[in-house]
Amino acid sequence: MARAAAKIALSLPDDLFREVERVRKRRGKTRSALVQEALRLWLRQQAEASLVREWEEGYRRLPENAAESDAAEATAKFAFDSEDDW
Repeated sequence: MARAAAKIALSLPDDLFREVERVRKRRGKTRSALVQEALRLWLRQQAEASLVREWEEGYRRLPENAAESDAAEATAKFAFDSEDDW
C-alpha cells in the first residue's frame, strides 16, 4: 500500500537550486528524495541540539560536586589505563 504524501511548492534562490540539481543528479536522486533526506537530517539535528540544550540547562541547575567529579575521573583513569584488558 502506498504511503500518503503531501505536495508542496518551494522557492529557492537560483544558486541554491543549481547546487541541489548538481548534487541530486550526481547521486541519482529525485528532487523529492533529496529534499526529504535533507529535511530528515535537519529534523534529527534539531532534536539532538534540543537534547544537548536540555542537558546543559540541567547541568547548570545542578552541577556535579567535587566528589562526583573526582569519582568520574578515577573511573575514567581505571577504565582507560588498563590497556591489557583490551
